[in-house]
Amino acid sequence: MEQLLHYCWKHKMWPATGLETTDGRRIEVIDPGLHNRNAGPDFFNAKVRIGGTLWVGNVELHDRASHWYQHGHDSDAAYDNVILHVVGEADRDVQTSKGDFVPQVCLTVPPAVSDNYEELLRTDSYPPCYRVIPNLPRLTVHAWMAALQTERLEQKTTAIEQRVRQCGGSWEDAYFMTLARNYGFGINGDAFEEWARHIPLSAVGKHRDNLFQIEAVFLGQAGLLAMEAVPERYQQQALTEGYFARLRNEYQYLAHKFSLQPMDYKRWRFLRLRPQNFPHIRLAQLANVYYERKAGLSQLIACKDMASLSELLRTQVTPYWQTHYTFGSESVRNAKHLSPGSISLLIINTCVPMLFAYGRHTMRDALCDRAFDILEQLKAEHNHIIRLWQECGLEVKTAGDSQALIQLKREYCDRKDCLRCRFGYEYLKHPQMPTPPTNPH
Repeated sequence: MEQLLHYCWKHKMWPATGLETTDGRRIEVIDPGLHNRNAGPDFFNAKVRIGGTLWVGNVELHDRASHWYQHGHDSDAAYDNVILHVVGEADRDVQTSKGDFVPQVCLTVPPAVSDNYEELLRTDSYPPCYRVIPNLPRLTVHAWMAALQTERLEQKTTAIEQRVRQCGGSWEDAYFMTLARNYGFGINGDAFEEWARHIPLSAVGKHRDNLFQIEAVFLGQAGLLAMEAVPERYQQQALTEGYFARLRNEYQYLAHKFSLQPMDYKRWRFLRLRPQNFPHIRLAQLANVYYERKAGLSQLIACKDMASLSELLRTQVTPYWQTHYTFGSESVRNAKHLSPGSISLLIINTCVPMLFAYGRHTMRDALCDRAFDILEQLKAEHNHIIRLWQECGLEVKTAGDSQALIQLKREYCDRKDCLRCRFGYEYLKHPQMPTPPTNPH
C-alpha cells in the first residue's frame, strides 16, 4: 500500500542492512524531505547520498515503478528533479521528460508495521490503538495533546474568519453568530447560525432597550411566530393566552419597518430534544443576553477571569417562558437559567475560540494566551468520547484535554488517519502487539 511506503520513508523505517538502488549503488538517506500533500512529487528537498554522490531534490513513491508512467510523470517537467524513485516493486525502469533515468530503490514495509496497520483499519472498537495508550511516555502524550488542542482552536478560527467575511468584516457580528450557533448545543447549531444571519443587528439595535421587541424579532426571524409553527393541538391555547398574538403583531410591525424575512421554521429540530433545549427557550435566553448588552465582543474581551465570563453568559427568560417551553403548552414554573454545564460549553466553544481568533487577527498574544489559560482552568467535558479515552488509560482533567481528544477522534480516528497520529505512530512501530481481547472496554 502506497500510504505505508510514504509512512516508512518519512519515518526512516527500512532494513537494518540499509538501502541500495536497483542497480546496486549504496543509499544513505540524510533527510527524507518534506512531505508534500499537494500536486507534484511526494517529498520535497530530500538529501540522499547515492553511490558516494550527494543529491538534493525531490522523491516520488509508488507501489509499482510502472505507475510512474500511468500517472504521466514521464511527460511532466515537475518530476524532472526527482532524485530517487521509491517503490514497492521495481517492475521497470523510469525516465523523466528529458529522457534521464531516475535511480530506484525497493522499500519493503516491515511486516510488524503492515500487520499493525491492517489491525488498526479492521478494529471497530474505538479507539483502535487502545492497547498502547497505558504505556505511552507522558511527554509523548502531553506533546500530542497540546498539538491537538492548538489544531482544534485553529480549525475553529478558520470557521470564525469565514463568519467575519460573511458579516462584511464585522467581528462583532461574527461573535454574535458564533454565540448563536453554540446556543444550539449541537442539535440545532446549523439552524441557529442560519437564524443569526437573518438578524439585522444594526436594525435591532434601535430597539435594544425594549426586551419585548427584541424577543419579537428573535422569535419572528426564527419563523416560530407563524401559526403553522405551533402544533395544532396548542394553537387555540396559544391564541387564548395572548402572548403569542402580541409577539406576532409586534413582529409584523417591525418586519414591515425593517423589511425582514423569517427563516423556515421547519429548520428547527425537536425530536429527542430536552425541553430546556427547545429553540423557543434558547432564543428567549439570547434575547435577554442581547438586551442586557452582554452579547458583544468588547464585553467578552473585558472579561479577565472565569467568574466574569460566567457572569457574562448568565441569563434568564421573561415571565411567559418561565411557565412554557413552547407556545400554548404550559409547564411547571422554572426560571430556566443556563446550567453551569451549559455555561462551560459556551465558554469552551464560543469564548475561547473567539479570544484566540481575535487575538490572532489583532496580533494580541495576551488574548491567545488567555484562551489557553481558560481551557486549563475549566474541568474536562463529560461525553462518550472522553469516557472511552479514560477507559483506555488516558488522564483527562481539563477542558484543554477533552478538546484535544474530541479533535483526535473526529479528525484522525473517525477518518482512520492513523498514519498522521502520534499514537498511531507508536502503535505501528511496536514490534508485536498482543492479541486483542474480545471487549477492550
